[in-house]
Amino acid sequence: MRSRIVTAAAFTAATALAATGCGSGSSGSSAKSIKVVYWQNLDSTNKIQANFLASMVKEFTKANPGTKVTLVPVTASENDYYTKLQLMMRSPATAPDLVYEDTALINSDIAGGYLKPLDTYTAKWADWSQYAKAAKGAVTGASDGKTYAVPDDTDTRGIWYNKQLLQKAGIPVPWQPKTWADVIAAAKKIKAKLPGVTPLNLYTGQAGGEASSMQGFEMLLYGTPAGDKSLYDASQKKWVVGSQGFKDALDFVHTVYGEGLGPAKEQALGANFGTAVGTELIPEGKLAIDIDGSWMPNNWSSAAAKPWNEWQSVMGTAAMPTQNGQAPGSTSMSGGWAWSIPAKAKNPDLAWKFLSTTLQTKTNAAKWNATNANIAVRTDVASDPAYLNSVPTNKFFTELVADTHYRPGLPEYNQVSTAIQKAMESVTTGQASVDKAASTFDNDVKAAVGDDKTAEGTS
Repeated sequence: MRSRIVTAAAFTAATALAATGCGSGSSGSSAKSIKVVYWQNLDSTNKIQANFLASMVKEFTKANPGTKVTLVPVTASENDYYTKLQLMMRSPATAPDLVYEDTALINSDIAGGYLKPLDTYTAKWADWSQYAKAAKGAVTGASDGKTYAVPDDTDTRGIWYNKQLLQKAGIPVPWQPKTWADVIAAAKKIKAKLPGVTPLNLYTGQAGGEASSMQGFEMLLYGTPAGDKSLYDASQKKWVVGSQGFKDALDFVHTVYGEGLGPAKEQALGANFGTAVGTELIPEGKLAIDIDGSWMPNNWSSAAAKPWNEWQSVMGTAAMPTQNGQAPGSTSMSGGWAWSIPAKAKNPDLAWKFLSTTLQTKTNAAKWNATNANIAVRTDVASDPAYLNSVPTNKFFTELVADTHYRPGLPEYNQVSTAIQKAMESVTTGQASVDKAASTFDNDVKAAVGDDKTAEGTS
């Protein structure tokens, strides 16, 4: 995304699970076959995960003669993938045996009764001790404390910039803005000096899904003075509404699109815009600054559809500054994906065996993290020099973990995220003022979670 490394304890655990049928609903002739569902984004030329998973299937079936693993890619926008996945998991007739899940949706799927607890498996799996505490927290049920997935990867977000374009605009590199105002000032300078170049990409709108919520908005919101309490106040167990920080973040969006510092609105609001950013705008020198994720080198590697070998010399990275440069000075957002077994899976034992003995061994996890430019969730992989050096920017983005934030792992988050995207889109298009969009967001959140589960923000 592989010789395989499986500890004796892990092998014993996997063998015992297969023999005892722990947590199983599987039996009969179908017990040798599983279906694995994963997301294929709208860029059909990106086969990185498809190729990796195919190699994992080959490894597993060779080690387990007579087994069959069917890969089922779902080609869709991110939000549509979530919807289609839930529809599949509702019925025993269509439920896969293993699914690729955004960790932000896990608690929503738990609440829907779609996922199987995995504690009986992880308790006997030696490798489980290698997963970072935060990564385990992302796949833990908020209501029952049970484990519902095995983390596959995480990520961080920062600023990518074209060093050549910034220099042409008179901006010294390396560039590290200290405030939001510094970012806007640089974008304005680029607009004035480089006609035909989009100064700044900030993901926005409903079609962008979580790219809009995380890269586009929460990178701003969590950099306001309220920090971790800017969206959900865990101490009060309430969602935050009516905050100045929310309005300030929306005002940043308004500035980018209202003053022509961002992409054309119709382009930015397209479902496939993220692909265009990575495969066209950046390599072609048409975009100067991009607030984006650690995974961007996937677009440019030798395994990509259109390799761009020059990226290492052309592109620079910077941490996203906090709003006014207040401590800790920078901010980031982390998400990640995980593998879950649906509650209605026909063959959960075989799915677990594929997951634990092949897909998530140290060797294969390291290979996937390196191939897909992910941030590792296994501590033994994260400390491996081979992983840290596999992509030139791995060290930079791994260091951003120190100041990163995670989305609230609650069932209501998906609805709140959609409300964020709606607010952004209305400001981007000019259909609503910042105040009106913020007020609509507040009402949407109250309708989704209930008035008693909201609190007025202070910043």
